Amino acid sequence: MRKFYSGLAWTIAVGVVVQAAAIAFAFGGVLNRVSSGDVVDKALLESGGAGGTGELGFWIHGIGGGVVLPLLAVVLLIVSFFVRAKGARLWAAIVLALIVLQVVLGFSLTDLPYLGLIHGANALAVLGAAVVAALRVGRMPRALAVAGANRGSGAAAGAEEANSDAVSA
Repeated sequence: MRKFYSGLAWTIAVGVVVQAAAIAFAFGGVLNRVSSGDVVDKALLESGGAGGTGELGFWIHGIGGGVVLPLLAVVLLIVSFFVRAKGARLWAAIVLALIVLQVVLGFSLTDLPYLGLIHGANALAVLGAAVVAALRVGRMPRALAVAGANRGSGAAAGAEEANSDAVSA
């Protein structure tokens, strides 16, 4: 289960990178279109058939950020309840909260364009939190993961003692 959790967290991190690439591609296409003399206006954007280089980037960014990443974050949180690793639930909840904030910011950009500054910075926070979640669970030895999950029980104390004895030897 730890590998699945770690894989989900890495998938979210890669998804953030794909999001950044998709929106850069999309706006590159818009700039290319404008530089060649075309006009990008509300009618063109609402037609849904704007065509041109980069339009696919808007679709990738919208579907990835509005549907795929939020669903992955919810699955990560659900899986975190079955992972015996210290901090798994906390980091899954942080990732989900940051993604929810990201979606809200993304849908608010048309009314408040300056939120784009926070949207971009928050994307880096999502990336960082997903990487931390993946690394914390992925690198944790099984004995420590079980001990962290069962802290306070006699078995956990014995596992910690055995592990510290093995490290000092």
